[in-house]
Amino acid sequence: MTDIADLQDRTLMIVEDDDALRTQLAKALGKRGFSVTTSASVTGAIGLLEPSPPAFAVVDLRLDDGSGLSYIEALSTRRPDARPIVLTGYGNTPTAVAAVKHGAIDYLAKPTTADEIVAALLAPREGRAAPPDNPIDPDAARLEHMQRIYRESGDNTTEAARRLNMHRRTFQRRMKKLRETMQRASPV
Repeated sequence: MTDIADLQDRTLMIVEDDDALRTQLAKALGKRGFSVTTSASVTGAIGLLEPSPPAFAVVDLRLDDGSGLSYIEALSTRRPDARPIVLTGYGNTPTAVAAVKHGAIDYLAKPTTADEIVAALLAPREGRAAPPDNPIDPDAARLEHMQRIYRESGDNTTEAARRLNMHRRTFQRRMKKLRETMQRASPV
């Protein structure tokens, strides 16, 4: 893996509509040697591509004004050697394939750490970053995602279920099952 100190161009764009996450990532990646610029929208990020596009990008897949893939495509057109990655809470195989086709070098599911992001950004083009030593349990990731959507919905079960494209009762059953699974997995 290339050390960030060895790189001439350390410019990085973070395109993320979650204000807290965007701020946290900017601070963490800035401490790791990147010169960080941020945007909360695809339109704003594309507007910042001129006069010099960044060498790296961390882009959320779903943004309020469209898909982060639009930014990756625009970045790849203006700077073919850029190293963008997609960061999303809505990971699946078709979107991962689409991200790579649009120019992303990697696709990371939320939640992830700044160190995992840096590893993905700096991984050799021929290979991928090594998997994390302590990966998050898939059930824990699902539960965390569902709880985050529930909180963002003002603790409204019906609204959270709608956002997750499922029936309200299905949402309640899955939440209950995931909580029970997590309680059995971690002894008290």
